[in-house]
Amino acid sequence: MDLRHISFRLLEVFMSVVKTGSISETARRLHLTQPTVSLQIKRLQEAVDEPLVIMQQQKLHVTEAGHELFRTCQRVFGHFDDYNDFLAELKGGERGRCKIAMVNTAQYILPKLLGPYSNLHPHVELPLEIGNRAEVLARFERGEDDIYVFSHPPSLEHAKAARFLKNPLEFIVPTDHPLANQQHVALSELVKYRFLLREPGSATRMLFESELQRRGLVLSNSVQMASNEAIRVAVSSGMGIGVLSRHVLPIGDHGFKVLTVSDASLASHWYFVIRTDRHIAHAARSFLTFAQDHLEQYLDGRWVRNELHGLNLSLADQQIC
Repeated sequence: MDLRHISFRLLEVFMSVVKTGSISETARRLHLTQPTVSLQIKRLQEAVDEPLVIMQQQKLHVTEAGHELFRTCQRVFGHFDDYNDFLAELKGGERGRCKIAMVNTAQYILPKLLGPYSNLHPHVELPLEIGNRAEVLARFERGEDDIYVFSHPPSLEHAKAARFLKNPLEFIVPTDHPLANQQHVALSELVKYRFLLREPGSATRMLFESELQRRGLVLSNSVQMASNEAIRVAVSSGMGIGVLSRHVLPIGDHGFKVLTVSDASLASHWYFVIRTDRHIAHAARSFLTFAQDHLEQYLDGRWVRNELHGLNLSLADQQIC
């Protein structure tokens, strides 16, 4: 017999015989008959072509080959015990990978959850992908990640979304702008000035343009910019008016002022989004459970909108591949 074809059950019987020093005690512990145990030991000795245990004066003795096989079995079964521990940690979300793709603005808020989670689960890898909405949507379509963060989630059959944080939008102007010191400004006054906007398809831009369309307003001038940071810097430099998430605005004097627009209160929400047609990693499930339980602790409670319970229920219903 090829040693690689020896079954684990055969080795388990052998280890018990060595530990107990008794065929009858092994039979009792493993719920086998004594002849079955003796036959298993005989088959194992035939496979290794060496005596493993011998009977001398009514007492079982382990040979040198038997001792070495026993030590080998201990190492092998030890590795499988380690693997069982690994699986338990993996299924418990204590290790593994949680791949997250997020739109640019989310990088200002999600680390507030990822940092504490990572400290509690140091063996979980958290690779992050950051891009504009079109890039993250493309990743979603290809199913490249476990969790996606949008402020305007895709409305697709295989998408399940849950709001977790309100995303108020603010109008910011340079400190020397003609409207900077006005207490209240109407949206119709703002559209006369140049606006600095993200690319078409950006959730912030879509929300703003939808409001303009609803009101029958048209911008007189606009400039497209690649990032929120670029808009902030450009506004501070006097280039125009920006519309940005409150969460990306730093506290303090940074060369711009936040306007109070009396007739426009724009806000969206941040969503965690999963695909319901693919297996989600245990670590991702663990992170979403952590987020559900700690949103108000690590994010501003005034803006928290916790709908993650429904998302976690959807995960519980998924088939594990």
